[in-house]
Amino acid sequence: MNFRRELRNFFANEDLNFLVTNRIPRLTVTHFMGWFSKIRVGWVRDLSIRIWKLFTDLDLSEAKKQHFDSLHDCFIRELHAGARPVDMSADILTSPCDAIVGACGKIVNDQVFQAKGFPYKVTDLFGHNADTSIWKDGTYVTLRLTSSMYHRFHAPYQGVMKQVDYMSGDTWNVNPIALKRVEQLFCKNERALLSLKIGDKGYPIALVPVAAILVASIRLHGLNMLFHPRYKGQTRFSCDVSFEKGDELGWFEHGSTIIVFAPAGFDLAEHIAPGVRIKMGTPLMYLPHCSSKGSL
Repeated sequence: MNFRRELRNFFANEDLNFLVTNRIPRLTVTHFMGWFSKIRVGWVRDLSIRIWKLFTDLDLSEAKKQHFDSLHDCFIRELHAGARPVDMSADILTSPCDAIVGACGKIVNDQVFQAKGFPYKVTDLFGHNADTSIWKDGTYVTLRLTSSMYHRFHAPYQGVMKQVDYMSGDTWNVNPIALKRVEQLFCKNERALLSLKIGDKGYPIALVPVAAILVASIRLHGLNMLFHPRYKGQTRFSCDVSFEKGDELGWFEHGSTIIVFAPAGFDLAEHIAPGVRIKMGTPLMYLPHCSSKGSL
């Protein structure tokens, strides 16, 4: 146990962490990890998971199955039924994933933050085809998934997804150390813009899954393809995916970030603040015209 603690403290050094996870051939390492993680050899799988546990607080007690075919199979594990109760209140937009809350707040002049002192524009994140005027005076929240967390993401409300914009990019680490050093990091990395319409009023909601080193692959239900760094540029995909609150929308191959955007009138739930750990299905925002107590 002391060895694990010392090992984690060693890699917690910001300069070393940034060097090890970013000043390397990021795309090459990511492609290698994608191949390596899918090796279906028992000793490779077991040793890889043991090493993973040295660096993280990996907890597999909630996993739907306890035997995994590969490291990748463990990464994208499902949870057993009831492990993530979903708040079905009509006035609540729920968290799409397990996460640590990062920067969050109001969208001002098309600008939001990845970390204190590091702003970026919604326009740059969404790509050249997106109309960002609907997000004027809206609300955003950054949700960071660590490598040991549950990696699947779910619908925050009942609705439909008609469009996905995929943008190829780099694979910078998206941890707090990198966010304090690399300007406009989210706008540089591979990402997808999921355009949702939710509820009877059809409120627009945007989910932006952002890939990162070791995890530059995003799978979405309703689109029979795997997004990965070999795609180039920006591509728009039409779809017609209806979902209920809590339905699974897709998953990362490892852990990364999802940024949630809502239009004016949505407010963050009281407990949502940087550094707070939340679970999928718990309150994230209140819909318009709801009080701070969440009543209609």
